[in-house]
Amino acid sequence: MTERLFGTDGVRGLAGTELTEDLAYRLGRAAVSVLGRLGDGRPSFVIGRDPRDSGEWLEDALVEGIREAGGDVFIAGIEPTPAIAFLTTDLGASSGVVVSASHNPPEYNGIKFFDASGIKLSDELEDEIEAGLGERLEAADRPGEVRPVGEGRARYLAHLVEAADGRLDGLRVVVDCANGSASEVAPALLRQLGAEVHAIHADPDGKNINVGCGALYPEVVAAEVVRLGADAGVSHDGDADRALFADAAGAIVDGDQVLAACAIALRDRGGLPHETVVTTVMANVGFHHAMREAGIEVVSSKVGDRYVLEDMVRTGAMLGGEQSGHLIFRDRASTGDGLLTAARFLSLAVTSARSVADLASVMYRYPQRLVNVEVTDRSIAQAEPVQEAVSEAEAALGLDGRVLVRASGTEPLVRVMVEAETEALASGHAERIAEAVRAAG
Repeated sequence: MTERLFGTDGVRGLAGTELTEDLAYRLGRAAVSVLGRLGDGRPSFVIGRDPRDSGEWLEDALVEGIREAGGDVFIAGIEPTPAIAFLTTDLGASSGVVVSASHNPPEYNGIKFFDASGIKLSDELEDEIEAGLGERLEAADRPGEVRPVGEGRARYLAHLVEAADGRLDGLRVVVDCANGSASEVAPALLRQLGAEVHAIHADPDGKNINVGCGALYPEVVAAEVVRLGADAGVSHDGDADRALFADAAGAIVDGDQVLAACAIALRDRGGLPHETVVTTVMANVGFHHAMREAGIEVVSSKVGDRYVLEDMVRTGAMLGGEQSGHLIFRDRASTGDGLLTAARFLSLAVTSARSVADLASVMYRYPQRLVNVEVTDRSIAQAEPVQEAVSEAEAALGLDGRVLVRASGTEPLVRVMVEAETEALASGHAERIAEAVRAAG
């Protein structure tokens, strides 16, 4: 069976070999054909990107494909992924498109689409676009127009400031921008909210995005927080749809802990409809325990913030997120927004007169070991020897841990995750399962 071109978060691959100018051009044309049928009038697209070297020529090819097919284009420039989702609805466009590989290394890039409501496309719409790549499409009678967004960042920043729970006056914050699309806007947001800000890895050169910094390396911001004696740290990934944190002592605070603290705070003030929160199958056992003790129902979705959002809409939940730092505040956003998460979580700390460490302490994080195994065939995750190794680990852990083995939706990896009462137990079981994956490959 042929693997889908679209993964968990759009089309992604090595720029120039897997993700080419020709593919970007054809994606643009096919998107106009598919998404143009969903609205009235001429389709329009808001396009933004992160600062990778390949972003410019991929954007150019994408724009040309859209324009030739008769779609209008608003160019936003280098902006966070959630800014494009916001601007899509703000401008009344048919779709938003982001050229970014998010947390992946600089040599990768990706293309992901939003619909007119700023929501990532369904699998069905992505499949329609993919099916249209090979079709011969005639050029439009009147090619589309291309124009800059204009004041888009200012409107996005105003939206974020308004969405915060309060000001950050007196808070000293270190923000790691991952040399990505948050490099200007993240420090600007925190300063507008009144924080004293020290920005690191905020000098993108096209080749340094996510390299030893950002949300994949939260220990970097944690060390800087301790060195400077700051109150908190924030780490974004390359396209700023994630946020992880560090407390004043340098302890890392992950998405599960942020989600738990925000869920309880919203519940306490009557802002958590149905007293329900949505997370993914990757959530720590400790998160489930904390929510059960707080009387909050947990809905578990597939990995990926678009699947979290689908379950939020289905259940009426207004808060959801992932351990990786994607959080969705549905009263203000239609996708994971790391800047909004930073504004909400840090302002919660200030307005409640609690430290980041105190907020994070609402849940105990069970030790977790994650092993990424490179594979040529991601279906190996379901191979019989691998499943036997999983069953053995589950039997040994019982109710005091859990095992999750899944194929990555964006990379040629099988991810092996084990939680247990101790680091040694989690690591031992994870390595044994990972070895079974390697042997099966």
